[in-house]
Amino acid sequence: MVMQFTTDDHARVTQAIAEAEARTSGEIFCVVARQVSSYRDISLGWAAAAALLLPLGLIPLGFNGDWLSFGRGWEIAHAPAASVEIGRALAAYGLVQAGVFLAVFLLSLIPAVRRLLTPAALRRSRVRRAAMQQFLAHGLHVTEARTGVLIFAALADHQVEVVADEGIHSCVSPEVWADAVAALTGALRRNRPVEGFEQAINLCGGVLAERFPPKPADQNEIPDRLVVI
Repeated sequence: MVMQFTTDDHARVTQAIAEAEARTSGEIFCVVARQVSSYRDISLGWAAAAALLLPLGLIPLGFNGDWLSFGRGWEIAHAPAASVEIGRALAAYGLVQAGVFLAVFLLSLIPAVRRLLTPAALRRSRVRRAAMQQFLAHGLHVTEARTGVLIFAALADHQVEVVADEGIHSCVSPEVWADAVAALTGALRRNRPVEGFEQAINLCGGVLAERFPPKPADQNEIPDRLVVI
């Protein structure tokens, strides 16, 4: 998924965060990751499995290595010739395996194909891990009341995560964030990410406002911004 974020887009998200945080002592931060993992290990795994298994289907069809002997002439018809035939067949089989490996590996590099080949649980796990890394990297875990919330979108994986710090997680059910996730996911499908972030920020702000109203002399501990990585 290719998306460009303009200066105006960043300004809109910043304003949405500021307006949401005006109602709460909580902190909201937004991150967009174009790609959380190359999934190269998955591509290699599928390519290796295909190279091992698919060529086996050629054996019942009488596969041999005759096609490696271009324009061969007379051959000696005695026992050593059998060894030549076996060696030729093994060499041909190895070439077929190499061709299948390369073809499947290159095919799996296509984003849509890679998503289909990658188990959903693994994609969710890596997106979650990337979201947690961003949560820690931007200091959302060190706010005074532990009330930081990260809204994280992984474009290549088509997944959204909302990560809440300990102060919020302990008193708010995880299902509460489902509406924010759904709003951002739906907007991303329509290729309207900024609108989705605005909706998700407003929904998260509403949850925070109920549980964590603004405090006197409340300080903005985390910059109000959208980070694109």
